[in-house]
Amino acid sequence: MGRRGRTVAAVLLAATATLGVVGAPGAMAAAPQDGGTSTGQQARAWLPQPTGPYSVGTTALHLTDEGRDDPWKPGRHRELMISLWYPTARPATGADRARYMEPAAAEHFGSGEGVGLVNYGAEPGRTDWAAVRGHARADAPALPGGKRPVVLYSPGLGDPRTWGTALVEDLASRGYVVVTVDHTYEASEVAFPNGDLATSVLPGMIGQPGLDIGAVLRKSLQTRVDDTRFVLDQLTGLRRDPHLPAGLAASLDLDRIGMVGHSAGGFTAVQTMHDDPRIKAGINLDGQLHFPGPDGQTGVFLPSVAQDGLDRPFLLMGTQSPDSGDYHHQPGWDALWQHSTGWHADVTLTGSRHGSYTDAQSLLPQLARQGAVTPERLRDDIGDIRPDRAVLATRAYVASFFDRWLRGHNDHLLDGPAARFPEMVYER
Repeated sequence: MGRRGRTVAAVLLAATATLGVVGAPGAMAAAPQDGGTSTGQQARAWLPQPTGPYSVGTTALHLTDEGRDDPWKPGRHRELMISLWYPTARPATGADRARYMEPAAAEHFGSGEGVGLVNYGAEPGRTDWAAVRGHARADAPALPGGKRPVVLYSPGLGDPRTWGTALVEDLASRGYVVVTVDHTYEASEVAFPNGDLATSVLPGMIGQPGLDIGAVLRKSLQTRVDDTRFVLDQLTGLRRDPHLPAGLAASLDLDRIGMVGHSAGGFTAVQTMHDDPRIKAGINLDGQLHFPGPDGQTGVFLPSVAQDGLDRPFLLMGTQSPDSGDYHHQPGWDALWQHSTGWHADVTLTGSRHGSYTDAQSLLPQLARQGAVTPERLRDDIGDIRPDRAVLATRAYVASFFDRWLRGHNDHLLDGPAARFPEMVYER
């Protein structure tokens, strides 16, 4: 399977390739880790401004599931890091802006062992990931105004929860509370408040004799679903948490919950929606819904969400990556489409690639101009669509969907082809 396809199996194989398996697809030589460019200056990049009327606050929480052993680390409880993003009356300025990544996480992400290189081709040591800033104010009080819809965000395989910050901040600026989830020991790295840095176990698994890639991916998906359902359980308790920023707990409307995710996170969104009725609507951003056949068998394995379908609204957003596209070209998407009774739609972003729905679309062009990403890798990861148009279209379609199904406001963008977004091909 090719690196540029969006099968989670291909991503797993490629993601572990440059972490120690010679000759696997997508591998590239690691640059000398001198901590910077040849001139000693690291590349820097910034996220685009949110478009909604509200300033954005954010806070991070450490959660421990004392009723579940960690599937990747038996004998210890499952621990997660999440962040909440929400409207606030206090805009971020200068040093008040929240970090994009914690320093230890940023260092690992940008090293020869992190997914900055593996998934996106950023040369090790050439980018100052710790200097990236979004537009949210850390631990700001929530904006008064009653309960707000909640949207969960799950990143792609290996990606940290921060890799969708531009989209997440935009939703929060439009009045949503967004919860981003790190899937510990699958994500490239997760930084905990006590200073621990949990790095991915996947590189160490690849190359093991008799490894069943399909089984690893099914385990990953189940772990992600269990993580998400645990986070949903914890959101109820947050209403009584005195340590949250003022007003945040009271703003959570847990009767209006949606979920969006990219790649494996998109798979996670619709599978969790299938398994848990608390999620009322979901968006899959370019995440295939099939695995390699069980135990090395030929063909593909369809998860229960594809076999059963969904009875609630969902949106599929595809790219023009190899092995991607609309539901007609993918067995999992096609099965989900045929078996679902809830409202559903499918759009494809012309000129895009697998990374186009992530922060790669905003950050990588800036890094490429500074020599930290090659032009070839840039095209492979985000295609040739104008970055500003890709970001604008992604934000508009995601917001239109959740406005329609969580707020009851229909702007009719998803009724069919839209003249203001010719880049989006509406599939029937």
